[in-house]
Amino acid sequence: MSYSVGRTAGVAGVTVRTLHHYDEIGLLVPGARNHAGHRRYTDTDLDRLQQILFYRQLGFPLDEVAVLLDDPDADPQEHLRRQHRLLGERIGRLQEMAAAVEKAMEARRMNVRLTPEEKFEVFGDFDPDVYEDEVHERWGQTDAYRESQRRTAAYTKDDWKRLTAEMDAVHARLAALLDAGVPAASDEATAVAEEHRQFICGAYYDCTYEIHTGLGRMYVDDERFTATYEAIRPGLAVYLRDAILANAERRA
Repeated sequence: MSYSVGRTAGVAGVTVRTLHHYDEIGLLVPGARNHAGHRRYTDTDLDRLQQILFYRQLGFPLDEVAVLLDDPDADPQEHLRRQHRLLGERIGRLQEMAAAVEKAMEARRMNVRLTPEEKFEVFGDFDPDVYEDEVHERWGQTDAYRESQRRTAAYTKDDWKRLTAEMDAVHARLAALLDAGVPAASDEATAVAEEHRQFICGAYYDCTYEIHTGLGRMYVDDERFTATYEAIRPGLAVYLRDAILANAERRA
């Protein structure tokens, strides 16, 4: 059984010109010719071509490949063992590179390019990276998410500290109203709820009243958000939700 140069090139995924070149330099000389003198490649030739391509993929120059394959002391099994070892080493290096890239991706994932110490300084115990996969799954296809990613990409540590302080001030004003027994639907509480919405618009994305009411419900329905607000002042999550809903109804 023998194969034409075109069939061999197609099977091996190389060009006919490559096979001609290998023949010219003596790296892979076809084991047969037809009556017209055209190259015909035998199964043995195909085995050698496979070895050549293995070594080429591993980065060996052609002259070194020729030396390796023509070594009289090396048998085919030895070639396979050598290639297996070299591939294992390459896989190890690629895995290390992949791990380094993953770390870089993780560092940029939330566009919060801060050291762990800086993130603690800005956000305290809350680490926004922890929730990024969930955030992307829930809102990754929305314009609001894309706009937030675009804006926050340029934020520095000082920017984050300023924004955190501004949001803390909004929460503090709401907590004071709650302490004073001011109803969530009052003018005072809904005005602070509007500040909350405007803060999101200015810092992250265009927070419509529909989006804002959805956030308000999430602050109560999601126990993680509830715990955050309850730590500021017990009952604040529900109070903020109710103030947001009342504000949206007034503005409708």
